[in-house]
Amino acid sequence: VQLVESGGGLVQPGGSLRLSCAASGSILSPNFMAWYRQAPGKERELVAYISRGELTDYPDSVKGRFTISRDNAKNTLYLQMNNLKPEDTAVYYCNTFSDILAPWGRGTQVTVSS
Repeated sequence: VQLVESGGGLVQPGGSLRLSCAASGSILSPNFMAWYRQAPGKERELVAYISRGELTDYPDSVKGRFTISRDNAKNTLYLQMNNLKPEDTAVYYCNTFSDILAPWGRGTQVTVSS
């Protein structure tokens, strides 16, 4: 199993980015999936998850601004991020939302700065 995140970059406050996570193997379709992030000096935190039936949930810090989606046919997970804030700066990772995690990918850096 391999997870490859992409789509990060430098964006001004209020801007948008769309992250993608390409998953090898059959990890995507049978699992709840999630996006996580880790800012410098902080622990990795959950920012969104999506069930097999595409139910979603988000922490209050990103609710209304981030949208997670999945395309099982393409083995790809997405995270649309709008109205980005400097506190969203972090490395973003995808993985399962379960007790059994896949090996972590390298993540994709998101930097929100003017």
